[in-house]
Amino acid sequence: MLLSLKQLLSAIVDYAGLFPPAQLSLPEALAIYDRAWSSPHHWMLGHFVVPASRLPELIQLLPNLPSRSKSSRLWPLSVILSPNWLAELKQIRQLSHTTGQIAIRALEVAPLPQDEIQQVHRQLPTDVTAFFEIPFGVDLVPYLKILQPPGTAAKLRTGGLTNDAFPDSTQLAQRLLSLAEAQIPLKATAGLHHPLRGQYRLTSQADSASVTMHGFLNVLLVAALAYQGSISGNEAVAILEERSRHSFQFTDMTINWREHSLTLSEIKRFRQQFFHSFGSCSIQEPIADLDHLELL
Repeated sequence: MLLSLKQLLSAIVDYAGLFPPAQLSLPEALAIYDRAWSSPHHWMLGHFVVPASRLPELIQLLPNLPSRSKSSRLWPLSVILSPNWLAELKQIRQLSHTTGQIAIRALEVAPLPQDEIQQVHRQLPTDVTAFFEIPFGVDLVPYLKILQPPGTAAKLRTGGLTNDAFPDSTQLAQRLLSLAEAQIPLKATAGLHHPLRGQYRLTSQADSASVTMHGFLNVLLVAALAYQGSISGNEAVAILEERSRHSFQFTDMTINWREHSLTLSEIKRFRQQFFHSFGSCSIQEPIADLDHLELL
């Protein structure tokens, strides 16, 4: 495994198996995440994504997992808040103090009016990052100021269950460049099951439609070079639209695209300070594709 790729992809996948298209039961999703921690590629695992309403159920199920008798590891969670976010934040504070099984590291918030984002921010626990989803159909500029306080970040939806749920390359490139320039951290969610841009089926069903999806390597490298301040808008679009593994050169110490290069220290800083993770309802699919490309 190349050091540069391991630095880029460490703790990158927030597992969202409860959500479409996988839409597993909570026991099924917990079992998959639990097994993944024992796999050779456990270093790619980020948080387990769960709605706030299902936290009590999750806490009840955790002791029954095979690993719990052998591990004292806290389960790292990213909790999705509903419109009833005020009551859910109160519940989260109580659970954080009364259970030794979970560690709520992040909160995810559906699109809200700007003034309500500020209300949520005032109620946030001090030790979590809140990712506020900003739709592509709105003007980003007013949100850049709102998301400046410590503990706030942006969430970008990069796909979904229909073709129109996927932002085009220009939209996504502009959003990544703007967030990088404003130094606002982010996570992505949906549609990033595959390393490289290509035509993929929306679901695992045999009759599923196929659409053009963004690749998570493409998105990560645009975000990293944007954070470095070294690419133009046209170059960002070009990277997002690369479909060949050979468009990028991976060495132990660098990742390269054309004349642009990322060193280990630059990749580390980018992951620590800017791009937190991406949500995926599959753990195995990204790993299998990376293996097929001989990148693992």
